[in-house]
Amino acid sequence: FGIVFMESRGTPTLETERLVLSAPSVETFPDSAAMWADADVTRHIGGRPFSEQEVWMRLLQYVGHWQLQGFGYWVVREKASGRFVGEVGFADFHRDVQPSIVDLPEIGWVLAPCAQGKGFAAEAVAAILSWGRTHFGADTKTVCMIDPGNARSIRLAEKCGFTQWTPTTYKGAPTVLFHRTL
Repeated sequence: FGIVFMESRGTPTLETERLVLSAPSVETFPDSAAMWADADVTRHIGGRPFSEQEVWMRLLQYVGHWQLQGFGYWVVREKASGRFVGEVGFADFHRDVQPSIVDLPEIGWVLAPCAQGKGFAAEAVAAILSWGRTHFGADTKTVCMIDPGNARSIRLAEKCGFTQWTPTTYKGAPTVLFHRTL
């Protein structure tokens, strides 16, 4: 029997004028759990608050993406105060959706209620799109999946250069795929 050690793929820290994007961790779990337990946050993402167990599994997915794929989600904090703002990143969740988005970097964002309406999401998404151009290549297509009732996220996607690709369904619910080239 042998022991195999995997080299860790570190999560880069990104900074913008007002934000710091860093690795998700056990220490960031309480802030994430509080955000995902908020019914206003999850209204368009799953439709119900997430349990601590579900948020823990999400944290493990985030860390696993960085370890296995070299990309993933960041925890976003306000630079001046250190206050938790939300989460943003790329993933390949192998979603069962048509058309298939498997192997396409899927961008996503979620903000805590106290951080909404301040331009933080646009700032964080711009930062990771810039990182994505370097990491994936400027010709890479990226996608996002948005509940058709989530007007704020649709506006943000469009502001960040995404265009509607196609309406579809995911887990029996209507959704819209948006896309753009990095």
